[in-house]
Amino acid sequence: MSSSNVTAGNRKHTHVFDAGNPIGERNTRRVVVLTAVMMVVEIVAGLTFNSMALLADGLHMCSHATALSLSVLAYVFARKFAHSPRFAFGTWKIEVLGGYTSAVLLVVVALAMFYESVLRIITPAAIRYDKAIVVACIGLIVNLVCAWWLKDDHHHDHGHASHHHDLNLRSAYVHVVADAATSVLAIVALVGGKFWGAPWLDPVMGIVGAVLVSVWAFGLLRDSSHILVDAEMNAPVVAEIREVIRDAPITAEICDLHVWRVGKGKYACIISLSAAGSLSADEVRHWLRIHEELVHITVEVNSG
Repeated sequence: MSSSNVTAGNRKHTHVFDAGNPIGERNTRRVVVLTAVMMVVEIVAGLTFNSMALLADGLHMCSHATALSLSVLAYVFARKFAHSPRFAFGTWKIEVLGGYTSAVLLVVVALAMFYESVLRIITPAAIRYDKAIVVACIGLIVNLVCAWWLKDDHHHDHGHASHHHDLNLRSAYVHVVADAATSVLAIVALVGGKFWGAPWLDPVMGIVGAVLVSVWAFGLLRDSSHILVDAEMNAPVVAEIREVIRDAPITAEICDLHVWRVGKGKYACIISLSAAGSLSADEVRHWLRIHEELVHITVEVNSG
């Protein structure tokens, strides 16, 4: 029985599997500044005009300013340590960790929004509708501008492409869109309270906003956590690897297979094979090369 082992590429190869996202990083920085300014305006206005919807939107924006700052830091650290030998498979997961942390903050804010809204239902307060509506409209405009900045690099794909998006940028985008949604709810609540005599709409819309934010947060938590714990063995590329081995010109059996993500749409693979005849690791690597998303391949072949 013989055994051979080889990794993809040359013996000396790079572990920088993701080029980063400089445009996304720059736009996220711009969004942080604008969001922070609007956050202060909305919180002060919410307290001054007694609008729970407006205050919730401001507090919501406060968490987003923090989360967006974390997104920027994730980009910075991922870039700074990209060539550090301490990171076995690059620094891309720093960005994913930033997205996960942002999602956790979204959940915390949703809970705070829900709690404050319930309190306002129990203990109503007079709302100064005219000024509150103006501030809410300005907040919506700011959120739409921020969403536009981040939209340039944000996209929803399908199939294989669904793994190509930047989760750190996606988290920033979700925060901004959530802000825009709560701004819309705040405007609806304030207009309803002013013209239809329905002050209860203000805290109710706060609750609706909390539920909406929670849904987005849990979706982001699900996607980012799967990457962080390497839950990738149900990815399409795994089935493709098995198909390549099954249809190979030399009969071989997979003894062990590990696949995990190391970049946007890029995977590392460790595969152990048992072959009845002569089979080299280079041949296996050549078979797998048709799948460009496999950027780091380690092969072990036991033949006899």
